[in-house]
Formats: sequence, C-alpha cells, structure tokens
Amino acid sequence: MKRNWELEDLIEHFTIMPNEMSLIGNKSGETRLGFAVLLKFFQYEARFPNYKNEIPKIVIKYIAKQVQVTENLFENYDMNSRTYYNHKSQIREYVDFREPTAEDTNLVTEWLSKHVFYHDADIETLKDEAYKKFRELHIEPPTSERVDRLTKSAIYSFENQFFQETYDILSNETIIKMGSLINNLTSYDESEVDYSTEDTLSFSELRADPGRIGLDSIFREVTKLKTIQQLGLPHDLFKTVPQKILKKYKLRATSEKIGELRRHPQNMRYTILAAFFWIRCREITDNLIELLIQIIHRIGVRAERKVEKELINDFRRVNGKTNILFQMADTALNNPDGIIKEVLYPVVNENTLRALVKEFKNTGSAYRQKVYTIMRASYASHYRRMVPKILDILEFRSNNEIYQPIIEALDIIKKYYNIGTHYFSGTDNIPVEGVIKPVMMDAVIDKDDNGQERINRMNYEIVTLQSLRDKLRCKEIWIVGADRYRNPDEDLPTDFEERREENYKALKQPLDAEEFLNSIKQAMYDGLTKLDINMPKNPKVRISNKNNKGWITLSPSDPQPEPMNLAKLKIEIVKNWPMTSLLDVLKEADLRINFTDHFKTVAAHERLDRDTIQRRLILALFGLGTNTGLKRISAGNHGESYQDLLYIKRKFINKDNLHNAISAVVNAILKSRVQDIWGEGTTTCASDSKKFGAWDQNLMTEWHIRYRGRGVMIYWHVEKNSTCIYS
Repeated sequence: MKRNWELEDLIEHFTIMPNEMSLIGNKSGETRLGFAVLLKFFQYEARFPNYKNEIPKIVIKYIAKQVQVTENLFENYDMNSRTYYNHKSQIREYVDFREPTAEDTNLVTEWLSKHVFYHDADIETLKDEAYKKFRELHIEPPTSERVDRLTKSAIYSFENQFFQETYDILSNETIIKMGSLINNLTSYDESEVDYSTEDTLSFSELRADPGRIGLDSIFREVTKLKTIQQLGLPHDLFKTVPQKILKKYKLRATSEKIGELRRHPQNMRYTILAAFFWIRCREITDNLIELLIQIIHRIGVRAERKVEKELINDFRRVNGKTNILFQMADTALNNPDGIIKEVLYPVVNENTLRALVKEFKNTGSAYRQKVYTIMRASYASHYRRMVPKILDILEFRSNNEIYQPIIEALDIIKKYYNIGTHYFSGTDNIPVEGVIKPVMMDAVIDKDDNGQERINRMNYEIVTLQSLRDKLRCKEIWIVGADRYRNPDEDLPTDFEERREENYKALKQPLDAEEFLNSIKQAMYDGLTKLDINMPKNPKVRISNKNNKGWITLSPSDPQPEPMNLAKLKIEIVKNWPMTSLLDVLKEADLRINFTDHFKTVAAHERLDRDTIQRRLILALFGLGTNTGLKRISAGNHGESYQDLLYIKRKFINKDNLHNAISAVVNAILKSRVQDIWGEGTTTCASDSKKFGAWDQNLMTEWHIRYRGRGVMIYWHVEKNSTCIYS
C-alpha cells in the first residue's frame, strides 16, 4: 500500500459506512480499532496485511477518529491472537470471500502461466496480477511467500512449455548450425560465407557492435547478417512473442559464457540461442541501414566541405561590381567597333574581369555542379563497392504507391551493376519521376549528339541512394526483417485489438477517441492562451518587424539571486565533510532510495543474497561510471574479486536496468527539494557532458584532451516543466 495519502483519497477509500459501523458493534479499545483497520484494508487491497507497518499511520489515524478511539491503541492489537483470526473470519464472511484451497492456488498458477507473455515475465507484475485474480474469484490470497512461490512456479511452467514448443519448431539443420557456433566458436561453414574481405565470424563477434562508420563496418555487418541468415530460422518463429520477453533471453545469451550456454538442457539452450539470433538479425539489419544512411550523408557533406575549402583558398569577392559593369557597358556602346584589349582593358583590367567570372562560376548552379562532380568521384572510387552487398542482403519495400519508383530504381541498379555500360539501355523503363529531384535532372540526364536523352548510370545511383535515405528516415520505405525500420503497419502489437482495454491502460490514454482529442485540444488551447496573455507583459520578450514576419526576440534572463544561507551552508558542509568520496555519495544514495533494487538479473534465479549483490553493484557501477575500471576497483580492501564484479556486470548491468535506476534517482532528487530554502530551481539534475564535433569557425569549439578532437561539450538536464535551451 502507498505511504502518502491525500484527504480526498482517504475519504473515498477509508470512510466507514453505517452498515459497517454496525458490524464493529460493541467492540472496544484496540479490538475495535484493529477490526476497523483490517476491514478497510481488506476492502482496498482484497487481502489482509502481513505486518502492522504495512498500514500507513495516516490511514490508522483517519479510521481511529471515526471509531472514536486513539490511534496508539493499534500498537496493542495482537495479529497472532485468536481474536485476530476471528476478525478475519468475520470480515471474509461480510465481503463474501473465502479462504484459498490447494485447488485454487493451482488454478491461479495455471492461469498466470498462460499470461506470462502479456506481463513480460516480470515477477512483481505477475504477483499483482495474481492478487487481482484472487480478488476476481472472491478468494483471500495466501501469504506473500506463497504468492511469491506460485508466481515463480508460473514462470517456470511457462518457460518450460515455451522452450519445448520453440525447440520442436526448429529444424535439425538449424540446431546443428547453432550448436557449431557455440561449440567451435566460429561459423560452421567457411565456404558458405563467401566474402573476400572478411573471414568467418565467431559467436563473440556476432555479439559485437558495428563500430565506426565506413565501408569496413558495412562489410562486417553484411557478413554477420549472412552468417545468421544461413542458420535458417523461421521468419515467424517469434512473431507473437513480445519483444521484452525475447530481449530478456537475448540478454541471457550475451551475459553467459559459452560454457554456461552449453550446460543448459537442449530445449532451453537452443531456444535462448534462437531468441538471440532472431533479435540480433533485426539489430544488424537496423545497424546496416543506419550505416547506409550515414554514409550517404557523409558523401555529400565531404564534397561540400572540399569545395568550400577550395573556394576559401582562391575566392576573392569583387567589390563595386555595379560601377565596373556600368563602365564596361558605356565604353562598349561608345566604341562598338573597337578591340576589347584596346578599349575595355584600360577601363577594367584583365585580373578584375577574371575575378568577376570566377565569382559567378563559384555561385549558383555552377557551385552545385562542382559539389556533385566531387561526390561522383568519391562514390565511384570508394563507396560504390557497398551497393551490391546492400542490395543483395536487404529487401526494400513500401506501402505507398508514390514511393514505388524508388523500389523499382533499386531493382534496376541491381540488374545493371555487373554490366559495364556508361548509360542504361533505352529499352528499359527507368523510373525518373519520384526518384530524381528537379535540381538534379541536368546532372543525371545527358544528351547525345542526336539530342536523345540518356540516363547516366552512376549519377542515377547517387540520386537514388539520396532519395532512399530520405524515405528510410521517415519509414515510407521499410526493410523486411528489420526492427526500427520495419513495416510501420507492424508497429502495434499483434494482439492490440484483442487486449485493447489493457493496452490503452498501459498507455494511460482513454478508450474514447473524442475524449483523447479533446484533452489534446484543451492542452494546446491552455498553452497558447497562457503564451498570449504572458508574452505582451514579459519585458524579456519583444516582437520585431524583421522582414514583416513578426520575429520573436528573447533577451537573456537575469541570474537568480543566490539563496541567503547558501554560503554559510557550504562552509558548514566543508567543515564536517572536507573530503567526501564519490563512492560514499553513491552508497548513501542507495541506502536512502535503494536504486540497486532496479538491477534485476538476466539469469533464471538470483543465487546470491541481496546484500552481497548490492555491495558488488555499487562497486561495479562506481568503477564503470568513473572510468576507473573493474580491475582497479577490485584491488581495494572490500573483499570482492575482479571475477565477482565482472559477474555482476554481465548479469545485472544493462541499459534497461540502468535507465530504471537513473529514473529512480532523478525522481528522488525532484521529490526531496525544499523550495522555501533553495528557491525555484530549473536545472536540478545534469548528466556528464558528451562531446559533439563542431567546425573550427564555431566560437564555442574547443580541443578536448580526452576525446582527441575539436567540438563542443553538451550536458543533458532533467527538470519538471522546464526545457534547457542552451548548455
């Protein structure tokens, strides 16, 4: 039960009705209060409390006022006496509940095992569902320990069935190939992965990230994808299984050593491996698309930078062009039959004319043509090698007829790749509209001596890839077998309609579309009204008439005054704690809010006690967060070895757990603020900075000794109802 209650909630849930007051009858003292508290607790939770401290004091106080006794009497109420059990029996009879039988617990366990899918196999969520089921059946739930056991039993039953069903679907050939990967630690058939630049990959390499952007990383990801595709996993193997369930098994495969994987029973081992390879195949496909998008972008950006660098070196703007052109025109009109060298050069010298011509050529369409020429050279000599590998391994599709020409263009490129011609054949229907942007028509379509239009193959490939990049980013074009770039029609769960009410509840949205739209409209109306009322009154905001567009100009706000007692507080803190270790700060934070409870194991069970896990987690997080490393941390006097910390890192520390722990810390900081002392803060939580590359011309650019490059350092801030505009 939650600890903090508002008066309205207390009135709604813990007010004793007249018929309930008659049930309390002639009870007195601690018996009277104890019965009333048990009754209202059961009506709210559909179970009896396991211990007295489970009931918030504010609830006891509110009920005590109604039954006209002092709240301190509840301390004398004995929850192990015969009176307590009689009270429970009376309450069960009054609310029409009954005690659980072995058959009831078996029924709930079986029901839970069928619903593990829909609750991500999370034990706490499943325990809540078990309590809801007992409430629905009007059965008093068993003890919390018994509920914990039956929940674990449900997960165990579900997993056994899931492992066996998946194992039965897998073919013998697939099982042999997956076994070869973890037994030999290399891929099973070197001849099958026919790749000139890469050897066959080990199981560890299949788990690795793509690395830096470039052709090598593209080729490496293609090899990984080919290796996994050759396993022959059915495409619909886990189509109905929630992603969180699969990611849990994928984390298990990545966190376990090869020896641990081999020790599992066959059905469990190959289901975990199948889940890993199925998820990994989708991740690698996404990685390939990300690399492709970034490389296409890089080709254009590098060409622009190269042209701009050349222009900066030799470009000189010609001043007074209007006067020069007037003089040239006047001289030419007055001397129509004169020789240029004799008539114009005395008025405008030859160097000035050359500068004028160069300035014209380096602007407008001529500039774009030069950029495109460099792009073409870069693509032809280096990046073009990736095209056949990408088109062979990925299958592009679109649900929109407007973008089908791009899909057809990719098929044409694939067809002609090994044909050594400069132009496409005139007999083929080459899609132009929807593929080539109007500004690029002149660069792609050439005319021969007879005036016949012909499409330049290499230039067509470049513009097609650029169009593909734009449509991939907005998912108008999607890839078969991808996750992030999957078919947008598959974004909703397959059972969304069947479990509509439950899904909307998880999204915290109403089922009624009108109610949803009205809430958005109202929020927009309130926000715009507030802006409209406050903007004219705000001295820091000014609406200018620049270009007759009503530009909004913001003046910097004055810094907030420092709280009066802040300096004194700093002095006192330094006196008491002149040298505070970061490890002590981390440990103190966990003692206060228990953020390490959010780090759940990816293994089937937690064999270690939670105190040991907590101590090792704090040490491991400190070593990783400060870049000290686990080996150096293990050298301390805490008694934890490097292998112990490494085990914790593999089994407990992952992105999801870290995200949940960070959320708990941030929420605790926001909740603990005392505005009367510290004032209204707007940058309560800030992370460590991240380096972003920036041009040398940017005044904020600096060389960072750790990250070895020029850029700016950006900090991320978290705050309620505020946005960090610049940091």
